Amino acid sequence: MKHLILPLAFAAVSAFALPATGACFADYKAKQDNPLKLHYGVIELPDTACGSPDAARPVVAQRIGSDGWTLLNVLSIFGPEGLEQRKASAGDFYLRY
Repeated sequence: MKHLILPLAFAAVSAFALPATGACFADYKAKQDNPLKLHYGVIELPDTACGSPDAARPVVAQRIGSDGWTLLNVLSIFGPEGLEQRKASAGDFYLRY
């Protein structure tokens, strides 16, 4: 029994230390000025930006910025299971960037 504790503890710690390998996405709000335009969008993120909205912010800002959009807010990070419910709301900005 004692020799099982150490391997099980190591396996548990290793499982939490590994990065997530599944796809992750963020939904965000952005704007353009002159004239003012707003949009809500959904974007796929690299694994390195999946940890939190703060981690996703620079990635989203850079991608949408190439078309003159300014990021207002990253609302949430979610997996593939959240895509369908956001598709209609994002419209043309669904996985555009």
